[in-house]
Amino acid sequence: MNNTPSTDIRALRAIAAAIDAQHGKLPDLTDPLRPPVLGDVARQITALGQLAADMGHEVFFSDAREPETHTPKVIAAYTAAVRPTAEAVSALGQVAEQLAFLDRTEHLRAQPDADDAREAAVHVIDEALCTAHTTLRDAADSLRAASTTISPPSVQLRAALSRSPASPSATASTPPPPPAAPSTAPARRGR
Repeated sequence: MNNTPSTDIRALRAIAAAIDAQHGKLPDLTDPLRPPVLGDVARQITALGQLAADMGHEVFFSDAREPETHTPKVIAAYTAAVRPTAEAVSALGQVAEQLAFLDRTEHLRAQPDADDAREAAVHVIDEALCTAHTTLRDAADSLRAASTTISPPSVQLRAALSRSPASPSATASTPPPPPAAPSTAPARRGR
């Protein structure tokens, strides 16, 4: 596995895009065409859990490889993004719990106490979805921001390195030739 700035930048951006995709799938209580469905929320919990595991693997493999100058930034980016991703998973867990409650109490809808509890469940779902929206946006944004701090070598630097001798330190340690010694021969004088 390559440990180059370019590959790490692509990996950070790919996980950010995957988090964005999950963010786009979050249900919206204000959209009657996209009400929260327990099965969909469960799939998102699984997908986000997999993304958190992927970030954990990236940290593990980055730490196990020969470190490059950019490696600490990569590790910090993944570890910082795991927390908001896990918070989104937790929030979606609350959503799933409340959706299951609503399914179980559907037949009690006409009873005043049950109706109050169901309204409270909808409020919890709304708050949890807001948390999931915010934390997923934060996770993706932090990964994208980190990818901009890791810069691959410029085209000019790569070209210069390809033209350089194999061992630049060997040529740097060779002393320059001594300056030409002044001539000690007597100068001729005119007659």
